[in-house]
Amino acid sequence: MRNRAETAPCTRGPNARMPINIPNSLTILRILLIPVLVVVFYVPFDRHLLVAAAIFGLAALTDLVDGYLARKLGQMTAFGAFLDPVADKLMVVVALVLLVERHDTLLFTLAACVIIGREIVVSALREWMAELGERTSVAVSYIGKVKTTFQMIAITALLAIDPARDGNWLLALCYVVLYTAAVLTLWSMFIYLQAAWTIIRDRDNSL
Repeated sequence: MRNRAETAPCTRGPNARMPINIPNSLTILRILLIPVLVVVFYVPFDRHLLVAAAIFGLAALTDLVDGYLARKLGQMTAFGAFLDPVADKLMVVVALVLLVERHDTLLFTLAACVIIGREIVVSALREWMAELGERTSVAVSYIGKVKTTFQMIAITALLAIDPARDGNWLLALCYVVLYTAAVLTLWSMFIYLQAAWTIIRDRDNSL
């Protein structure tokens, strides 16, 4: 998950048009795919789970491409910086909620709670650090990017699997990837909290 930083201060008035460029259009597409994913996941037609997995995979691909294009084309905007992480979190949380119903086990629910809980904590932390003018101190880390890769792979595969039909070995492999993502999730959260704690301690000591 990446934050596309604004390249220049916003000087436009309240009636200025929303900056819709190629990267932002891909981010909006990712959000529009979320209700499509939910409908396809529940409508019982042939191969609907594979189609749901393909929709999520397409959304994950736009997450990879929009940030690259924003930097490559010089189309980084404040709107994109806000919407991109929102779209990422919505996509992942909705997919995990769908999967918790189908994979109703302690193992899966625990991993889903860890991932969703981390997103809430880090989002709140980034917002608070931004109020202190220290947003860059909790920028996306390399571990966070690796976590996102494992997370997207695991969710895409699990969306395609029917636990009542598919082999246990395939499900077990997906769980291994998902738990790897969950461990990396906690690790990246610790990195963010460690960076924030240094700033919190210094500010409290200066009072």
